[in-house]
Amino acid sequence: MPLLRIDDDGFRLDGEPFRVLSGGLHYFRVHPDHWRDRLRKARLMGLNTVETYVPWNLHEPRPGEFRMKGGLDLPAFLDLAAAEGLYVLLRPGPYICAEWEGGGLPSWLLADPDIRLRSRDPRFLTAVDDHFRRLLPPLRNRFATRGGPVLAVQVENEYGAYGDDTAYLAHLADSLRRCGVDVPLFTCDQPADLERGALPGVLATVNFGSRSVQNLSALRALRPSGPLLCAEFWVGWFDRWGGNHVVRDAEQAAQELDELLATGASVNFYMFHGGTNFGFMNGANDKHTYRPTVTSYDYDAPLDEAGDPTVKFAAFREVIAKYAPIPTELPPARAARFSREEVALTESIGLLDGAPVLGDAVASRRPLTMEELGQNHGFVLYETDLPDAGPALLVLERVRDRAQVFLDGQPVGVLERESHEHSLTFSVPRPGGVLTILVENQGRVNYGPGIHDRKGLLGRVLLNGLPLDGWTSRPLPLDSLEDLPFGTGPVTPTGPAFHRGTFETDRTADTFLHLDGWTKGAAWVNGFALGRYWSRGPQRTLYVPGPILRTGANEVVVLELHAPDRARRVAFRETPDLGPVED
Repeated sequence: MPLLRIDDDGFRLDGEPFRVLSGGLHYFRVHPDHWRDRLRKARLMGLNTVETYVPWNLHEPRPGEFRMKGGLDLPAFLDLAAAEGLYVLLRPGPYICAEWEGGGLPSWLLADPDIRLRSRDPRFLTAVDDHFRRLLPPLRNRFATRGGPVLAVQVENEYGAYGDDTAYLAHLADSLRRCGVDVPLFTCDQPADLERGALPGVLATVNFGSRSVQNLSALRALRPSGPLLCAEFWVGWFDRWGGNHVVRDAEQAAQELDELLATGASVNFYMFHGGTNFGFMNGANDKHTYRPTVTSYDYDAPLDEAGDPTVKFAAFREVIAKYAPIPTELPPARAARFSREEVALTESIGLLDGAPVLGDAVASRRPLTMEELGQNHGFVLYETDLPDAGPALLVLERVRDRAQVFLDGQPVGVLERESHEHSLTFSVPRPGGVLTILVENQGRVNYGPGIHDRKGLLGRVLLNGLPLDGWTSRPLPLDSLEDLPFGTGPVTPTGPAFHRGTFETDRTADTFLHLDGWTKGAAWVNGFALGRYWSRGPQRTLYVPGPILRTGANEVVVLELHAPDRARRVAFRETPDLGPVED
């Protein structure tokens, strides 16, 4: 692979002028069996490069427990990119934002009550350095200096929107270098944050979605010479629960792209293909009100969530053809998808009944946070005995993020962080009644100072003004449901419950799980965590990658937190429903 050089007048690749035409493609949001297909389509749109973040929290879910296999086999992804003739911009963080759980920072960092993330806090830097020592050596042969596809590596991510500690960025750059990164480094920031987030001697790039001439001028004001690169050209946007599905007009986006490329600048589309926040890995924002991101990361990108070209793909390809050679080959027509109009979920078990096989209860004076329990995601089930009968005012000082409250197993109310709710009233019929609180982590904040986002019940729990002591805290990460003792029968459990069904098929293909009539929860197919659903919308379906289906018997499990479809059935259909559109 040729080497990238940064000159006063632009990029050069083996001495020849080079324009980066790149697109975001996050390997961890795409089933690994689909990597080759998505990379090929990037080349067919006219791209010569792809960009990917690296999520620290997936690669190191616990301190020292490093993973780089299966869907996290980054070296294999880089090799596939090289085989397709694509270069790579690598963005290893440690912070990545990305609308990803905690911005990619592992939750175990927050077990230390006063750690300062994205800073020179020695505890944070020690963990980052150790992570880089594990992550980067297996990638050394993938750097362009050794014949690999990785042209450049990013330092941090939009740091100027968070802080201005140049010494922190310098430490990260030095750590990358010590771990074998010998290709050019770069930073990226929005125009107003460029000076705060730049690092002397490192390429600065800028992020925007419109007004290219104006925003590139801001970059040129900071760096009078050198290449111009829009490291994130926003072609769409993400969705939040309770909002609409955000789209961006293809023609307007193509015009903005034309304006950008006419300046001679390089570009990285954010995103080329968004993919999916599988499992519980969606992030959230908190700008005075907490807003969790949905499961789909379709992003209104040139390739949709299932990897099919959109009208934006064709529009961008036409613009790129004005500035660079593009392949004559076009992507193949969409493959047939799997459909099954009705799958009955005939087996059920209440979550409160099944909880003992999903996690061990820990006794303590007060409720423990997820981080104190060593838990990354999912739910925590808190229980305590109430001392007196009579009217009760329950106050939960800080709910992170959604609490369902039960008295002797019966639901008495819900408190949501998003709605700034803290209290509810009910009547306790007898002394010794069991108070149960199921708390859902709906996604750690991924942007701004809110990234210090611990989960569970934080602060005091008060009953009629007095603190409640003597709790058990049971972590329910839901990493595996294999041990749940499902039962059959016509009776649907009261409150949160798992529902299971099976179906047969003689072929596998992509599909979308429709949960019409269900309220809120999560779903799995053959043990693969598809993600969250919520009747609040906008998203009404969950993408099911074809490779997780199998010929013969298949299993679907739905965790419904409130009221399931009356007939306890779901459907697999060929098309998604991402909700009403917001332009």
